[in-house]
Amino acid sequence: MTAANSATPRSASVDARGWGWRHAGRTDWAVARLDLRIDPGERVLLLGASGAGKSTLLHALAGVLGGDDEGEQHGRLLVNGAEPAAARGQAGLLLQDPDSQVILARVGDDVAFGCENLGVPREEIWRRVHEGLEMVGLDVPLDHPTSALSGGQKQRLALAGVLAMRPGLLLLDEPTANLDPDGVTEVRDAVARVLEHSAATFIVIEHRVAVWQDLVNRVIVLDQAGGVLADGRPEDVLENQGERLSTAGVWVPGRGHGLPARRSVAPDAAHGILLRAEGLSIARTKNLEVARDLNLTVLAGSALAVTGPNGAGKSTLALTLAGLLKPSGGRLQASAGFADGAPAAPIAWTSRQLLSRVGTVFQDPEHQFVAGTVRAELGVGPRALGRSGAAVDGRVDVLLQRLRLDHLAGANPFTLSGGEKRRLSVGTVLATQPRLLVLDEPTFGQDFRTWREVVGLLIELIDDGTGVLAVSHDSEFVAAVADREYRLLGTVAGQPAVPR
Repeated sequence: MTAANSATPRSASVDARGWGWRHAGRTDWAVARLDLRIDPGERVLLLGASGAGKSTLLHALAGVLGGDDEGEQHGRLLVNGAEPAAARGQAGLLLQDPDSQVILARVGDDVAFGCENLGVPREEIWRRVHEGLEMVGLDVPLDHPTSALSGGQKQRLALAGVLAMRPGLLLLDEPTANLDPDGVTEVRDAVARVLEHSAATFIVIEHRVAVWQDLVNRVIVLDQAGGVLADGRPEDVLENQGERLSTAGVWVPGRGHGLPARRSVAPDAAHGILLRAEGLSIARTKNLEVARDLNLTVLAGSALAVTGPNGAGKSTLALTLAGLLKPSGGRLQASAGFADGAPAAPIAWTSRQLLSRVGTVFQDPEHQFVAGTVRAELGVGPRALGRSGAAVDGRVDVLLQRLRLDHLAGANPFTLSGGEKRRLSVGTVLATQPRLLVLDEPTFGQDFRTWREVVGLLIELIDDGTGVLAVSHDSEFVAAVADREYRLLGTVAGQPAVPR
């Protein structure tokens, strides 16, 4: 019985027997010596440090990990007693990156795509499409262009497509990572409603444990060195082994991050204004204005957090302030803080000028990778500025160590885990030591240890005079780093930046 011919497919079992996978060209195994059994209908929260192989395991269970030319495996991994590739249609996978699952140009067609591939009857497909969109709270017309959706909306779209297939094995890889707090609640509740009416086996990866803790009946923690670090009921694993798991990089509810509080910075005590926006209007495309009448300043030696619901224009604002999108109206002026007599509007700066003045981390890390290894990627910016080989190597070595990427120096950036890609993307902009950092979701995909490293490094830079503007749904990051918060309303305007 498969999702193609039954509204209530039988739930799937999972068996791993000494299983492991090593990506092609990599020395270390992504997963090694894994032995576990997941019974039909179990609800599992899969935890582990960034790079422990959580996403690799889910991809393998979905049968999409690749053939012999993409890596090698040892042991056996079975879904309902068969190789995962033979069980396709029984597993529904929501990938870590929502963009990678957007296939078709219209929302309705995209949600229907999986069902069509499974041979679901036409009339049943469209009933499921409407149901899936309603469950994830994506209230847009079926003919709405997928290209016009925000990152968080694309995440909901991808989830709707997975739910529409009615899988017996539901696999979610950080499904709420790009969502605002309301969106997190909506998706979590949507999955809860699905599980109430389904016998599907459920496995979810999420660094922030509290979101799913009450919805699962088992926690499995992968060990970065191979095998399983912990396995059992949520209350037993998280309460009895909390200290051990926290040390290993797991976000354990109720445990603070332990970083020292930021010193409060009043605007007149900062190192001066870097950017000033007055009556600013922003647009992704010429005919699609997303917000207007925005007034804010970005200060050196201070951090401004941009918050607000998905689709409000936060990423568009960040790209505009970074000089990568042209304002559609109003005024955006750089101050003498950037010096050297260049044009005062960031959009007029050359790429070389931007490289030394503004470091931008995109929402999708892969959009900024251009080199074949992690080490080479970190050296691209400094070399473009003409810095000496010794200076570049020294800076790269420091970043590799601080961002816990030193063991991956020779790896291809595109083969990293989601959290590792995010740290690398942050590192690429830190390498040129710009006066201003514009960061879009800088803590996405981070475990407890790497989150502390990224946040601690940013705090050091801010206290040394670097200006930071960060788009984030991570309330703990905002509380730890930001001096002021600017909230976009999701209509056409924003609220004044207010001290935290």
